[in-house]
Amino acid sequence: MTVVTESADRRLIAIFMVVLIDVLGITIMFPLLPFYSEHFGASAQVVGLLVSSYAFCQLISGPILGHWSDKIGRKPVLIVSQIGTFIGFLILASARSLVWIFIARIIDGLTAGNISTAQAYISDVSSPQNRAKALGKIGVAFSIGFFIGPALTAFLYHYGYQAPIYAAAFLSFMSIMASTFLLPSHVRPAGAPSAKGASATGEEFSFANAFKYLKNPVIAVLLLEVFLFYFAFSAYMSGFALFAERRFTFNGQPLTPKQVGYAFTYFGFLGILIQGFLMGRLVNKFGERKLGMIGFISSFVGYGLLAFIHQPLMILVTGLFTSFGGGVLRPVLISEIAGAVPPQERGRVIGVNQSLQSIAQIISPIVSTALIGGAFIAQWAFFPAVISGVGALLVLAQARKASRDFQVQ
Repeated sequence: MTVVTESADRRLIAIFMVVLIDVLGITIMFPLLPFYSEHFGASAQVVGLLVSSYAFCQLISGPILGHWSDKIGRKPVLIVSQIGTFIGFLILASARSLVWIFIARIIDGLTAGNISTAQAYISDVSSPQNRAKALGKIGVAFSIGFFIGPALTAFLYHYGYQAPIYAAAFLSFMSIMASTFLLPSHVRPAGAPSAKGASATGEEFSFANAFKYLKNPVIAVLLLEVFLFYFAFSAYMSGFALFAERRFTFNGQPLTPKQVGYAFTYFGFLGILIQGFLMGRLVNKFGERKLGMIGFISSFVGYGLLAFIHQPLMILVTGLFTSFGGGVLRPVLISEIAGAVPPQERGRVIGVNQSLQSIAQIISPIVSTALIGGAFIAQWAFFPAVISGVGALLVLAQARKASRDFQVQ
């Protein structure tokens, strides 16, 4: 028994390192891609299409890669996904026109099974009682990557646009090596249910699954809440760099990827504090429903304040609200959705949730960057604020309904 536990621990450490390296490569691109695209003549709207094209390709390829990870194993699919990311970065770094940037993002999107396959791997090698804790390590890896990756961009931008991209490619290559030599192959436990589609924790998306859960009023509202969260967050993330470039100056010049990279580093640091140290205490103190409402209100305030600030240091203030909102909403909403269905159906409902996330990431960046492209800078900030406000009202309405139902009983 001890041997099995130690073996599982070694596998979890290995997959954690793989995911961390992978996330570092991805987060290096967050503050850079909008500026790099503009360097080749892209408008703000085209930057939005770049973000959406990646999400669209990921929506198409996710179930296919998941099916193959069930059929031939997690490790080979994970390596293929990482190779696609590596090739995408190399094409991106050597791009000589906007067309090649699109090609790079499409290739990366079509092979974007890295994180979901890693999560499926963790589910396979973890015992049921330790699975949630093990999957939580992915969130920690994201927070650390979000902290370090943009900081690398801020440092390497001194050497030109390509330097951070080549660093991301190098990290992607190291991730391939880590998967190949550190990650043991494994066989699914006998009798284990097939996680068809192998999305992070769930099954392949189908419209039958979606309509089934949308007919349930409680689950439908929860899915709408999580969609609103993803929609607002995607609008914010896809447009923040362009917004900062147009709204703020440093030493009389518009902000560059260096300064925006520092801002993302700050957001990542706050994410580590919230998810690593505060989340459990907050849930115990407020409960999931009330914490969800606080998260939406915090996001509403943070996004809305962006419309009124003109000094870059004020990002420290708005970032407190937006990072807190995003840091608590994602785990709270997913936990509520998973808890609203029987255990044997959690895979399917989380698969629907992940598809809603992809749809939000396709539509929202186009709207967000179109506002910036049309010089509607303040309206860009109000856009995710209003979406978050609607989310807060939904949570409040559900809480009041639950209270009335309890009083009737």
